[in-house]
Amino acid sequence: MIRVTENLRKIRDLLAKAAVDAGREADDIRLLAVSKKQPISLVLAAVAAGQRDFGENFVQEGLEKFSAVSREDVCWHFIGHLQSNKTQAVAVDFDWVHTVDRFRTAERLSTQRPSHLDDLNICLQVNIDDESGKSGVAANEVRALARKVVTLQRIRLRGLMCLPEIRSSVDAQRKPYARLRELADGLRQDGIAIDTLSMGMSGDFQAAILEGATIVRIGTAVFGARENK
Repeated sequence: MIRVTENLRKIRDLLAKAAVDAGREADDIRLLAVSKKQPISLVLAAVAAGQRDFGENFVQEGLEKFSAVSREDVCWHFIGHLQSNKTQAVAVDFDWVHTVDRFRTAERLSTQRPSHLDDLNICLQVNIDDESGKSGVAANEVRALARKVVTLQRIRLRGLMCLPEIRSSVDAQRKPYARLRELADGLRQDGIAIDTLSMGMSGDFQAAILEGATIVRIGTAVFGARENK
């Protein structure tokens, strides 16, 4: 478990340096540890090391982990493709959803979120590179979707998320993230108060932070290689 503790220390140092390089405060950037296909023992080790935000791609796997970790200790983010028959479990048990790309999905989450819980935080997933076969709302449809989503109860639109194509240089990596930031700026100009850009992973978080990322999603660099299951 020392590995997880040391990995988290290194990653936090790298994120802090990237923030300084971008002229930003390190506290403005949230590390989301992607725990999919990782054993609960490593998640517990990360919690013990002070990690609070965890991302799961699969609903059932996430539910199995929730019972082993105190909800007071962590914040659970759903970051996988959300099927319509899974929205109720996500609405009840998760704190964030990063992958909303249709109004119908947002509407179901709104209806199914229990009234005694805090509003469910959501991000709209944007298909920023217009890739066929990839989930996400088209960039030119973001404003229309956002205007509808903010009318719903029991959910709170926090911002935008994207998974761009892999690029090798920092300059190239910055381009899709700059486009996502511009879309977020456009929403703010429309009076939609968002505060989150969920973008950047192990290979490109520096570029994402330069363009304003507030949540970066990092998995294997925290936990090591995933289990094959």
